[in-house]
Amino acid sequence: MARAFSEIAFTKTVRAIQEQNGSRRSYAPLDDPEIDPGNRFTTNETRFVEARDGFYQATISETGWPYVQFRGGPIGFLKVLDPTTLAYADYRGNRQYISTGNLTDNRNVCLFLMDYPNRTRLKIWATAGQVPLKDNEDLLDHVHDSTYRALPERIIRLKLQAFDWNCPQHIPQRFTLADLAPGINELRSRIRELEEENEELKNFLNTKQPVAE
Repeated sequence: MARAFSEIAFTKTVRAIQEQNGSRRSYAPLDDPEIDPGNRFTTNETRFVEARDGFYQATISETGWPYVQFRGGPIGFLKVLDPTTLAYADYRGNRQYISTGNLTDNRNVCLFLMDYPNRTRLKIWATAGQVPLKDNEDLLDHVHDSTYRALPERIIRLKLQAFDWNCPQHIPQRFTLADLAPGINELRSRIRELEEENEELKNFLNTKQPVAE
Protein backbone atom coordinates (compact mmCIF):
# COMPACT_ATOMS: atom_id res chain seq x y z
CA MET A 1 0.00 0.00 0.00
CA ALA A 2 1.39 3.40 -0.99
CA ARG A 3 0.87 7.11 -0.51
CA ALA A 4 -0.57 7.70 -3.99
CA PHE A 5 -3.27 5.11 -3.31
CA SER A 6 -4.07 6.73 0.05
CA GLU A 7 -4.36 10.21 -1.47
CA ILE A 8 -6.93 9.00 -4.01
CA ALA A 9 -8.92 6.39 -2.12
CA PHE A 10 -8.94 7.86 1.39
CA THR A 11 -11.23 10.85 0.97
CA LYS A 12 -12.27 13.05 3.87
CA THR A 13 -15.38 10.96 4.43
CA VAL A 14 -13.46 7.69 4.19
CA ARG A 15 -10.94 8.92 6.72
CA ALA A 16 -13.74 9.93 9.10
CA ILE A 17 -15.25 6.45 8.89
CA GLN A 18 -11.83 4.89 9.44
CA GLU A 19 -11.55 7.02 12.57
CA GLN A 20 -14.96 5.88 13.79
CA ASN A 21 -14.04 2.23 13.25
CA GLY A 22 -10.56 2.40 14.73
CA SER A 23 -8.45 1.80 11.61
CA ARG A 24 -7.27 5.35 10.84
CA ARG A 25 -4.13 5.03 12.96
CA SER A 26 -2.83 2.07 10.98
CA TYR A 27 -3.18 4.00 7.70
CA ALA A 28 -1.91 7.36 8.96
CA PRO A 29 1.77 6.63 8.06
CA LEU A 30 0.76 6.70 4.40
CA ASP A 31 0.30 10.48 4.71
CA ASP A 32 4.04 10.99 5.27
CA PRO A 33 5.23 13.14 2.32
CA GLU A 34 8.71 11.62 2.63
CA ILE A 35 7.68 8.10 1.68
CA ASP A 36 7.69 6.80 -1.88
CA PRO A 37 4.33 7.67 -3.49
CA GLY A 38 4.22 4.24 -5.11
CA ASN A 39 2.81 5.36 -8.44
CA ARG A 40 5.30 3.68 -10.78
CA PHE A 41 5.16 0.05 -11.85
CA THR A 42 8.03 -2.24 -11.00
CA THR A 43 8.91 -5.46 -12.82
CA ASN A 44 6.54 -7.28 -10.48
CA GLU A 45 3.47 -5.26 -11.54
CA THR A 46 4.47 -5.35 -15.21
CA ARG A 47 4.72 -9.14 -15.23
CA PHE A 48 1.38 -9.48 -13.46
CA VAL A 49 -0.42 -7.09 -15.82
CA GLU A 50 0.90 -8.71 -18.98
CA ALA A 51 -0.04 -12.21 -17.80
CA ARG A 52 -3.76 -11.33 -17.65
CA ASP A 53 -6.36 -12.04 -20.32
CA GLY A 54 -8.93 -9.63 -18.90
CA PHE A 55 -9.78 -7.10 -16.22
CA TYR A 56 -12.70 -5.19 -14.73
CA GLN A 57 -12.89 -1.50 -15.61
CA ALA A 58 -14.93 1.11 -13.76
CA THR A 59 -15.91 4.46 -15.27
CA ILE A 60 -18.25 7.26 -14.16
CA SER A 61 -21.12 8.65 -16.24
CA GLU A 62 -21.96 12.33 -16.66
CA THR A 63 -24.89 11.73 -14.27
CA GLY A 64 -22.58 10.33 -11.59
CA TRP A 65 -23.42 6.64 -11.99
CA PRO A 66 -20.55 4.10 -11.94
CA TYR A 67 -20.30 1.50 -14.66
CA VAL A 68 -18.17 -1.65 -14.41
CA GLN A 69 -17.29 -3.57 -17.55
CA PHE A 70 -15.18 -6.65 -18.16
CA ARG A 71 -12.55 -6.11 -20.83
CA GLY A 72 -11.11 -9.29 -22.34
CA GLY A 73 -8.60 -10.26 -24.98
CA PRO A 74 -5.56 -12.45 -25.60
CA ILE A 75 -3.10 -12.87 -22.75
CA GLY A 76 -1.05 -9.69 -22.43
CA PHE A 77 -3.40 -7.44 -24.40
CA LEU A 78 -3.11 -4.84 -21.63
CA LYS A 79 0.39 -3.50 -22.25
CA VAL A 80 2.73 -1.64 -19.91
CA LEU A 81 4.39 0.95 -22.16
CA ASP A 82 6.53 2.39 -19.37
CA PRO A 83 6.37 2.50 -15.54
CA THR A 84 3.50 5.04 -15.62
CA THR A 85 1.69 4.25 -18.88
CA LEU A 86 -0.53 1.37 -19.99
CA ALA A 87 -2.54 0.83 -23.16
CA TYR A 88 -4.88 -1.66 -24.76
CA ALA A 89 -6.78 -2.09 -28.00
CA ASP A 90 -10.47 -1.34 -27.41
CA TYR A 91 -12.26 -4.07 -29.38
CA ARG A 92 -15.76 -3.78 -30.79
CA GLY A 93 -18.43 -5.34 -28.57
CA ASN A 94 -22.20 -4.82 -28.44
CA ARG A 95 -21.75 -1.20 -29.57
CA GLN A 96 -23.48 0.39 -26.59
CA TYR A 97 -20.34 2.54 -26.05
CA ILE A 98 -21.10 3.18 -22.38
CA SER A 99 -17.46 3.14 -21.26
CA THR A 100 -16.47 5.15 -24.33
CA GLY A 101 -19.07 7.79 -23.52
CA ASN A 102 -18.16 7.89 -19.85
CA LEU A 103 -14.47 8.37 -20.63
CA THR A 104 -15.36 11.24 -22.93
CA ASP A 105 -16.81 13.17 -19.98
CA ASN A 106 -14.69 11.82 -17.11
CA ARG A 107 -11.24 10.40 -17.77
CA ASN A 108 -10.84 8.83 -14.32
CA VAL A 109 -10.83 5.06 -14.41
CA CYS A 110 -10.17 2.18 -12.02
CA LEU A 111 -9.10 -1.32 -13.06
CA PHE A 112 -9.28 -4.56 -11.09
CA LEU A 113 -6.92 -7.27 -12.35
CA MET A 114 -7.62 -10.72 -10.90
CA ASP A 115 -5.47 -13.82 -10.55
CA TYR A 116 -7.98 -16.29 -9.10
CA PRO A 117 -5.70 -19.37 -8.96
CA ASN A 118 -3.23 -17.47 -6.76
CA ARG A 119 -5.93 -15.36 -5.04
CA THR A 120 -4.23 -12.11 -6.00
CA ARG A 121 -5.73 -8.77 -7.02
CA LEU A 122 -4.12 -5.61 -8.38
CA LYS A 123 -6.11 -2.36 -8.29
CA ILE A 124 -5.09 0.44 -10.67
CA TRP A 125 -6.23 4.08 -10.70
CA ALA A 126 -5.50 5.97 -13.92
CA THR A 127 -6.61 8.71 -16.25
CA ALA A 128 -7.62 7.47 -19.69
CA GLY A 129 -7.12 8.92 -23.12
CA GLN A 130 -8.88 7.61 -26.23
CA VAL A 131 -6.40 7.36 -29.08
CA PRO A 132 -7.77 7.06 -32.65
CA LEU A 133 -6.36 4.28 -34.81
CA LYS A 134 -5.60 6.63 -37.67
CA ASP A 135 -2.04 7.98 -37.60
CA ASN A 136 -1.17 5.75 -34.61
CA GLU A 137 -0.20 2.59 -36.50
CA ASP A 138 2.95 1.93 -34.44
CA LEU A 139 1.04 1.96 -31.16
CA LEU A 140 -1.73 -0.15 -32.68
CA ASP A 141 0.80 -2.74 -33.85
CA HIS A 142 2.12 -2.90 -30.30
CA VAL A 143 -1.20 -3.33 -28.49
CA HIS A 144 -3.17 -5.35 -31.07
CA ASP A 145 -2.56 -9.06 -31.62
CA SER A 146 -3.29 -9.59 -35.31
CA THR A 147 -4.12 -13.25 -34.66
CA TYR A 148 -6.94 -12.28 -32.30
CA ARG A 149 -10.25 -12.30 -34.17
CA ALA A 150 -11.70 -8.99 -33.04
CA LEU A 151 -11.93 -5.51 -34.51
CA PRO A 152 -10.11 -2.72 -32.63
CA GLU A 153 -12.01 0.58 -32.75
CA ARG A 154 -9.62 2.74 -30.76
CA ILE A 155 -6.71 2.55 -28.34
CA ILE A 156 -7.15 3.33 -24.66
CA ARG A 157 -4.01 4.81 -23.15
CA LEU A 158 -3.89 4.96 -19.35
CA LYS A 159 -1.74 7.28 -17.26
CA LEU A 160 -1.06 5.53 -13.96
CA GLN A 161 -1.98 7.52 -10.85
CA ALA A 162 -1.83 4.82 -8.15
CA PHE A 163 -2.01 1.08 -7.60
CA ASP A 164 -2.53 -1.27 -4.70
CA TRP A 165 -2.18 -5.00 -4.11
CA ASN A 166 -5.13 -6.45 -2.22
CA CYS A 167 -5.03 -9.12 0.48
CA PRO A 168 -6.36 -12.56 -0.59
CA GLN A 169 -8.72 -12.98 2.37
CA HIS A 170 -12.03 -12.97 0.45
CA ILE A 171 -10.84 -13.89 -3.06
CA PRO A 172 -12.22 -17.30 -4.09
CA GLN A 173 -9.77 -19.70 -5.68
CA ARG A 174 -10.90 -20.54 -9.21
CA PHE A 175 -9.26 -22.22 -12.18
CA THR A 176 -9.88 -22.00 -15.92
CA LEU A 177 -9.56 -24.95 -18.29
CA ALA A 178 -6.23 -23.49 -19.41
CA ASP A 179 -5.03 -23.46 -15.78
CA LEU A 180 -6.07 -27.09 -15.31
CA ALA A 181 -4.90 -28.37 -18.70
CA PRO A 182 -1.32 -29.36 -17.69
CA GLY A 183 -2.55 -31.41 -14.75
CA ILE A 184 -5.38 -32.97 -16.76
CA ASN A 185 -3.02 -33.90 -19.59
CA GLU A 186 -0.63 -35.50 -17.11
CA LEU A 187 -3.48 -37.56 -15.63
CA ARG A 188 -4.67 -38.62 -19.08
CA SER A 189 -1.15 -39.68 -20.00
CA ARG A 190 -0.86 -41.73 -16.80
CA ILE A 191 -4.25 -43.35 -17.44
CA ARG A 192 -3.12 -44.37 -20.93
CA GLU A 193 0.04 -45.89 -19.48
CA LEU A 194 -1.95 -47.86 -16.91
CA GLU A 195 -4.41 -49.05 -19.57
CA GLU A 196 -1.52 -50.24 -21.73
CA GLU A 197 0.09 -52.02 -18.77
CA ASN A 198 -3.26 -53.62 -17.93
CA GLU A 199 -3.69 -54.82 -21.51
CA GLU A 200 -0.19 -56.30 -21.52
CA LEU A 201 -0.91 -58.07 -18.25
CA LYS A 202 -4.17 -59.49 -19.62
CA ASN A 203 -2.40 -60.76 -22.73
CA PHE A 204 0.34 -62.32 -20.62
CA LEU A 205 -2.15 -64.11 -18.36
CA ASN A 206 -4.11 -65.36 -21.36
CA THR A 207 -0.99 -66.99 -22.80
CA LYS A 208 -0.37 -68.74 -19.48
CA GLN A 209 -3.80 -70.41 -19.25
CA PRO A 210 -3.52 -74.24 -18.93
CA VAL A 211 -4.56 -76.24 -21.99
CA ALA A 212 -7.77 -78.23 -21.37
CA GLU A 213 -7.34 -82.07 -21.66
